[in-house]
Amino acid sequence: MKRLLTMCAAVGASLLATSFALAVEPGFAPPTPTEPQEQTAHRSSMNAYFAEADQKQSEAKHDEKAAKEVIPASATCACESKDSSSEAPSCGSESPSCGTETPSCGSGCGCDDNWCDLGLDKHWPFCCCCKPGDPCTLEKHLTPCCKDVTYGGFIDVGYYSQNTGLSAHNGDQLDIHDYPDHAQLSQAYFYVEKKAKTDSCCCDWGYRWDIVYGTEAFSAQAFGNQNNGWDKDWDHGAYAWAMPQAYVELGWNDWSIKMGHFYTIVGYEVFPANGNFFYSRSLSWFNSEPITHTGVLGTYTPDKCNTYYVGYTLGWDTAFDAFDGGSNYIGGLTHKFNDKLSLSYILTVGNFGFRSDGEFGYEHTVVLDYKMSKKWEYVLENDIVHTDGSFGGNGVTDNGEDFEIANYWFYTINDCWKMGTRLEWWKSNQVTGQDTSFYELTYGFNYKPNANWIIRPEVRYDWTPSNDTVANAQGTDDYNKFIFGIDAIVTY
Repeated sequence: MKRLLTMCAAVGASLLATSFALAVEPGFAPPTPTEPQEQTAHRSSMNAYFAEADQKQSEAKHDEKAAKEVIPASATCACESKDSSSEAPSCGSESPSCGTETPSCGSGCGCDDNWCDLGLDKHWPFCCCCKPGDPCTLEKHLTPCCKDVTYGGFIDVGYYSQNTGLSAHNGDQLDIHDYPDHAQLSQAYFYVEKKAKTDSCCCDWGYRWDIVYGTEAFSAQAFGNQNNGWDKDWDHGAYAWAMPQAYVELGWNDWSIKMGHFYTIVGYEVFPANGNFFYSRSLSWFNSEPITHTGVLGTYTPDKCNTYYVGYTLGWDTAFDAFDGGSNYIGGLTHKFNDKLSLSYILTVGNFGFRSDGEFGYEHTVVLDYKMSKKWEYVLENDIVHTDGSFGGNGVTDNGEDFEIANYWFYTINDCWKMGTRLEWWKSNQVTGQDTSFYELTYGFNYKPNANWIIRPEVRYDWTPSNDTVANAQGTDDYNKFIFGIDAIVTY
């Protein structure tokens, strides 16, 4: 009964957050990463969401070219009311009929695609939007004729007013943001990749190598290794280096097989800053999910609606090593019901190594992604973790248990502006030794002034009903806090 009441409270809070978002008329989502990210499972849905505005732009290039002969270019950046000619066609005889192009996973067109349009694009500052265009990258300038090998990256600079999540002291590495009240280089990211082709009956091969430097880099280090990570030696102060990916890939028919060190397929959010809407991360992402693995991961994509995963790794967050016999299965599937609805389920089971103190454990993640209309998208994530040992051997309690429900709402205002809200309930017995609930509500915007830049301001509130108990366990006066954060990402 106690859990039922807690779940009801979480659902009620989710509805309250939605009402809040609508009341203040917020809005936007981040840029499409120009470098190929780890596009697996539900993690690809966030990047695909960011790409929608640019895709619409490219589809409309012909109409824009004709319009330029009549309308000055500056008009696209002015706060003017839309006339009837610029409005989307109504659902009538002039609208393209549903079924003209039949998607393989069901039709996504319909007269409800403009559901709940808040009309924010008609008001300042959201109406000021110049077309972002195409990003300027090193690859395009240095090796424009090379098609097989891609490379590039981004630089993320930001600021946040207080420690987020369970972090209570500067540099305690208990959340990705543990260096507050400083302007800082969060991530300087670089990658080189050759994708293995999987669209023919012939075998192909590829590789990927990533390196990152900044105040967030410690989160992607191999801290799950036996000696707490070989890349820990590269730390200096609040800044660190990490090599989150280094693998070879084999491709054949509908199969892709990675062997080496790679990002996990667990969870909705990712480590690379340009793969998320928010600057901060969820509680579950840092505390209940792996970030990297070393092992083998196979991906089978028989059609456009289904993707299957199966693999073996040396526990969680390791790089070419294991801790206390780390050895676990990882696998699952992603099913796309139609153009608007997809569901992912990922399971890891076995010895997680550092994360389960060398004992048996299991973790599963469910992510539901529903595109409610052209403007609105809703994502639901649920994490459940159980281990026979404690996380990281912290000695708080054996039989570690985590449970999480996170709700995401995204609203696309136009090509330049998007807004989002995240409401999360995370419960764990690994902080105080007993089941304790933690909550965080984050609200923010993404602003894309051009194809290379993205600016992400946000306001976050972390709180727990067990404030005194948690604060005492952390050695602080108060856990509950408001946090302001903002960062800027430039792609190169």
